[in-house]
Amino acid sequence: MILLVDADSLIFASCYKKREHPEDDKYYRDIVDARAKFDEQFMKIVNDLELKYQIDKVLCFSGSLGNFRKLITPKYKANRKKQELPPLLNEMHKFVKEHYDSIYGYGIETDDMVARYWKQISDDIGRDEVMIVSIDKDYKQFPALIYNYHYKHKEILDISEEEALYNFYEQMIVGDTADNVNYFKGKGVKFAAKYYDNCITEYQYIRKLYELFKEQYKGKARQKYTECYNLLKLRTN
Repeated sequence: MILLVDADSLIFASCYKKREHPEDDKYYRDIVDARAKFDEQFMKIVNDLELKYQIDKVLCFSGSLGNFRKLITPKYKANRKKQELPPLLNEMHKFVKEHYDSIYGYGIETDDMVARYWKQISDDIGRDEVMIVSIDKDYKQFPALIYNYHYKHKEILDISEEEALYNFYEQMIVGDTADNVNYFKGKGVKFAAKYYDNCITEYQYIRKLYELFKEQYKGKARQKYTECYNLLKLRTN
């Protein structure tokens, strides 16, 4: 089994320390502490999976630079501009790149890099021989094995072709609050399930969804559909 670890969330979490009191500093100030936390979390994930699989290789992905999606619309992730970032975040990205031989790209996001490697490896040796390790729901648009290591979930998902297809077109309606992508405000998972009730093929999903865009955006339907698709679809080439 080859593990593709999206380490961005792990890096972010490693910058925070457990507080005994609400007024205590929430950030690590010493890079040694943040490094130790990352190492511990990373190895725990690998060790947990080694109990179930023979791990042949672990690839780490983090800190891709630039983002083509922000060229599509300035609204993409605009809700994060005022977000306070941990003081050791940049140092931790540098640490992971140097010590974990981390893979990163330019002009695309880390999850695009993971998606690209997943597609290449699954095509070469089979989708059952590679697993994405991440808490990011966006990967559910692929028929992949995904390990969500979050303590509230800790589950291995085996996404089928049908589920992956539905997941992506559901997200086109529901949007992604974290990335400030929402083309149909007020329409959630229940609406999507009912709306796509008779859809099976991708062509059926596209036709049904485009009707919704025409209803919402009239003459700008094609532009908005394309915009939404490119914001949410992870790149595999």
